[in-house]
Amino acid sequence: MAFLSHNLSNVKPSPTMAITAKAAALKASGKDIISLSAGEPDFDTPDNIKLAAIQAINDGKTKYTAADGMPTLKQAVCDKLLRDNDLTYAPNQVCISTGGKQVLYNALMATLNPDDEVVIPAPYWVSYPDMVLLGGGTPVIAEAKLENNFKLTADALRAAITPRTKWFIFNSPSNPTGAGYNWDELKALTDVLMDHPHVWVLTDDMYEYLSYDDFKFCTPAQVEPALYDRTLTTNGVSKAYAMTGWRIGYAAGPIQLIKAMGTIQSQSTSNPNTIAQWAALEALNGPQDYVSTSVPVFQHRRDLVLDMLKEIDGIVCPKPEGAFYVYPSITGLIGKKTPEGKRIETDEDFASELLDAQGVAVVFGAAFGLSPAFRISYATSDENLIAACKRIALFCSSLK
Repeated sequence: MAFLSHNLSNVKPSPTMAITAKAAALKASGKDIISLSAGEPDFDTPDNIKLAAIQAINDGKTKYTAADGMPTLKQAVCDKLLRDNDLTYAPNQVCISTGGKQVLYNALMATLNPDDEVVIPAPYWVSYPDMVLLGGGTPVIAEAKLENNFKLTADALRAAITPRTKWFIFNSPSNPTGAGYNWDELKALTDVLMDHPHVWVLTDDMYEYLSYDDFKFCTPAQVEPALYDRTLTTNGVSKAYAMTGWRIGYAAGPIQLIKAMGTIQSQSTSNPNTIAQWAALEALNGPQDYVSTSVPVFQHRRDLVLDMLKEIDGIVCPKPEGAFYVYPSITGLIGKKTPEGKRIETDEDFASELLDAQGVAVVFGAAFGLSPAFRISYATSDENLIAACKRIALFCSSLK
């Protein structure tokens, strides 16, 4: 339509949400569907967090807060970053937003100008490039290859940086691959960034607590303190505390940037949901029992899925260090045909045919910028995962 913004032509709806919605619609129509597309924990929000929200309602804490969040919640974020990440921030360096997505969006809207470039490792979370485009910037995709377990190398980062680069977006553990960078791997990237003082770092640490085996999470400003003044460290309560629908994210960084993000938020949504802020305060300050009990469950599910996928001819899947995703490569299946004669030309073909033939919903790799592959979210029951992996194996074995 003629009156719509030209910027809208540059972006597309989230593929993960679209596939999740399609799977839900098929299931509602009576079809036997197992959805492995949703990126959210299947556990309920911990009781202490729910009770804190109920108490806030009963106490009448239902009014507006400051546009960029409650001072007490900002202080809790500061305490968390010092406690867990050895990063020191003051409350005026913190912004609370309606989910981690709004944090990232505000930062990009507040900083991007025409011709600015943003380096994004692929595979990437589907929203990064579109948010850059909405802000008038140009996404520059740096490929993290399968042979490197989907981790960006220092050489690949160096090659992607130009004089026009404004941001480097860094996500570890990763959505969609689950790849986590250890201290030495991240130090190799921060060393490159130290050679380019015009490049700022935008971290997405949303899966910090979902780390497995001996992997120890670290974040760029922690690994290289000299990057502190040009790093925006972002996180939230969605994944760590099964609070996806509560919509609380946060960021800590230089005061001028935080103020600019707050200005944008004050003229868009204003403050995040007040009740959700009180719930997030309890999440950060209260008992951490849920984190310690959920992580072994997710690790078990990861291992279960990996064990079943490795038995399927044509699929190769690295072992991820965190999050609740695996990202199997299907190079060995491209070009094969279904029993009905449909040729699998792309990973989107693969995902579509898998859904139609076996009722398993996954997200195709092209949505994340690196093909041919697909993403499985193992944030569901063992029963669903076993059944889904058996169906995937059956589908792959039917391809000739």
